[in-house]
Amino acid sequence: MIAIDLNCDCGESYGAFQVGDDEGVLPFVSSANVACGGHAGDPLVMRRTVRRCRELGVAVGAHPSYPDLHGFGRRVLPLSPDEIEDWVLAQIGALAAIARAEQVELRHVKPHGALYNVAARDHAVAAAIARAVVAFSREVALVGLAGSALIAAGIEAGLPVLAEAFADRAYEADGRLRDRRHPDALIIDPAACVAQTISIARDGVVIAIDGTPLPLRADTICLHGDTPGAAARAAALRQGLTAAGISVRAPGQ
Repeated sequence: MIAIDLNCDCGESYGAFQVGDDEGVLPFVSSANVACGGHAGDPLVMRRTVRRCRELGVAVGAHPSYPDLHGFGRRVLPLSPDEIEDWVLAQIGALAAIARAEQVELRHVKPHGALYNVAARDHAVAAAIARAVVAFSREVALVGLAGSALIAAGIEAGLPVLAEAFADRAYEADGRLRDRRHPDALIIDPAACVAQTISIARDGVVIAIDGTPLPLRADTICLHGDTPGAAARAAALRQGLTAAGISVRAPGQ
């Protein structure tokens, strides 16, 4: 049976601000990328999210970002590689302390937003993130865009890596994710999300925005939890993958 990890970004509320539908999405995924204070997430949200993942049997990973609460981590900040390394390490450590209190082991690290996108193409930034993960644990997997500089940096650092694709993001013909400034960058229709995910998991192919078929091998597929209708898409994805004979489970399970 084909198996794929289905992950979601979650724990992105902060203080009085409620972001995403974690309760609606988490029951349908196998891994969770938990915000850890850089772009979202506070200690209460982090602990509540980790606890819910433990109850559901969902693997927990850290979701660090540029230190950019005001911009939700979607702005590129002028930080040096050393600064990026330390900010990422600090965020991993914050979530790791909470996870330890909840008797949960961190399984992976996936950068968020602008940091993820910069690391996909900038080797110096990617290497800084990999160093932060190595400083925490060589057993924790580094998640990055399939075929990106971040995956290469993780391999060079001796880390386990997980190549990621997206259920709900459109792709350009060169393999890049379509910029969120375009109205068709996000795939909202649940059936379209299911079709794209099955194509990636079963066939190793994604259809770009211009109709170009692109080879794409992925270990994990992301569904965003902060977009309207995310819970319905998550349910449709899980049901659609099961119907296609594709098992959803976290790496190593």
